[in-house]
Amino acid sequence: SGTIAASVSSRLALAPLSGLRRVASRVSARVAVRRCPTRSASVPATAALASDPDPTPPMSTRSVLWFRKGLRVHDNPALQRACEGASAVMPVFVLDPWFMSPERVGANRVRFLLESLRDLDETLQSKGSKLVVVHGNPTEVIPAALERWQCTRLCFETDTEPYAKKRDAAVVRAAKEAGVEVHAPSSHTLYDVERLLAKCPKGEPPTAYGTFLKIAASLGDPPKPVPTPDTIPGTIPGDVASLVSQLGSCATGHGIPTLEELGYPALPRGEGFPAAGGETEGLRRLRTTLAAPAYVAEFKKPSTSPTQMWQPADRAFASVKGAGSSGARPANPFEAAKRGGGETKIDAAALFAPSTTALSPYMKFGCVSARTFYHELHAVLRGLNGKHSKPPESLEGQLLWREFYYLAAAGTPNYDKMEGNRICRQIPWSWDSARLAAWEEGRTGFPWIDACMMQLRKEGWMHHLSRHAVACFLTRGDLFVHWEAGAAVFDRDLVDADWALNNGNWMWLSCSCFFYQYFRVYGPVSFGKKYDKNGDFIRHYLPQLKNMPAKYIYEPWLAPLDVQKKAGCVVGEDYPPPMVDHAAASKECIEKLAAAYKAHKEGKGGTIKAEPRVGAKRKAE
Repeated sequence: SGTIAASVSSRLALAPLSGLRRVASRVSARVAVRRCPTRSASVPATAALASDPDPTPPMSTRSVLWFRKGLRVHDNPALQRACEGASAVMPVFVLDPWFMSPERVGANRVRFLLESLRDLDETLQSKGSKLVVVHGNPTEVIPAALERWQCTRLCFETDTEPYAKKRDAAVVRAAKEAGVEVHAPSSHTLYDVERLLAKCPKGEPPTAYGTFLKIAASLGDPPKPVPTPDTIPGTIPGDVASLVSQLGSCATGHGIPTLEELGYPALPRGEGFPAAGGETEGLRRLRTTLAAPAYVAEFKKPSTSPTQMWQPADRAFASVKGAGSSGARPANPFEAAKRGGGETKIDAAALFAPSTTALSPYMKFGCVSARTFYHELHAVLRGLNGKHSKPPESLEGQLLWREFYYLAAAGTPNYDKMEGNRICRQIPWSWDSARLAAWEEGRTGFPWIDACMMQLRKEGWMHHLSRHAVACFLTRGDLFVHWEAGAAVFDRDLVDADWALNNGNWMWLSCSCFFYQYFRVYGPVSFGKKYDKNGDFIRHYLPQLKNMPAKYIYEPWLAPLDVQKKAGCVVGEDYPPPMVDHAAASKECIEKLAAAYKAHKEGKGGTIKAEPRVGAKRKAE
């Protein structure tokens, strides 16, 4: 069926972590991976990877600039280093087949990537360069490029994800054996994560946001963005096809493909994720957001609406203005409800947005620098004279949450699974593939949950409160299905899927770590009603319910049969009945969580295991 649920019974090993282990073994077979350097508070990741005896290299230097994330030219230290004293710079992106599979990465995210690559190429060309896109395994392509193009320097932005670390260690080893300088500066996060880790007692990141803020504050303000180059040294002479042909059989193709060429169905503009990828669009969105000081001042993430459709940004941002004007807003999303506000006049009618910034996909791919966001935001905040929202709810707070999760992920072995994860509560989750499939495919019988999941399937996007609601429903709220299964669905389908944030949020929302009030449950009926009493969001994503009276739109099974027939949606025929009784299911989940928490408190948490995966054997670590 192409669903994660189908893989639970037949091949759940497709989930990113087990696939990672398979690829890691292949990488290790090709090039031995060197042990990671010891962390040091005074040695950034760049110095750990690079040998830099000559700060002013000769003009004969040729650099390979290896793009992965960091798909931008602004605030790009790797680009800056590649250009220093270079006679030629070869910007390269390797289209890794490990990622390019509909089972692993959804069409919306792939399209966003391809758009980002086209935008990057256009920007590079405007500065005298061009992007060489090579199809193949990076552990083979990059060493071949260094050799065949006679390059003596390799520059790339450091990446802290497990697959990337194994891949990069293999490439670095091959490069250094060939006598190539390697420079891997940190610029995907506000701070070098290694420096943050060095500040953590025993190298173990905190699981409390407040403690993290103290660690971050001890490093001072994040580094300022590096300048954007006016020009970039040209590439080695030759067109892309001839340059790629020099790499031999490891290059299986070149150029930016279409979705269809990658085995995906067509996704015309106007369908799928509502915004285009790329640095140009990301910076436009960032600066349009920051040009609305009232929006910046009033922004509180839990007070934004999960049911607000994408609309011109002037209207989207105005919905947040005045959020506190009629009294204090509830302090948490369980009590939050949409309230009207005043208007904010900004020049943003041409840019569509939800009630949030929608910058997360641009941050995920590094189209927008976190440091640029931070410092440009602070320039706005200084003009507000302290009259603005504060972390953790504010825009600055969102950047710091991102940093919090990156630090947690970097310092926690087995971060993306329950077993062997020191910070994750051990809970006897199920791997019920039928329940997972109903949730994944938007047929739970709860319209609010199903509409959110259909938005994810169609657009690769959900508001963060929608993500909260559906994750709670799948795990501790109703279905008691393992959070790892839900995380795999999000990891595939979300445009902004980010390994550190995705797994951290699933641990949070399943009350496995970071948040422990397991008795606070998102109601699959009541929560959506707070924001959209008429059910317009549901009608949009579940058109079979478009004529259902508002009285029954969240609970169509309560509608009399004649009302259902008149609406053209009979429960059990046109739309499924609810798959569980929420009150009973929630009570059962809470009892299971309470027992697991009690065992943890008594030191017996290690004895708890999730139910076996039906039809699939867990791979040994």
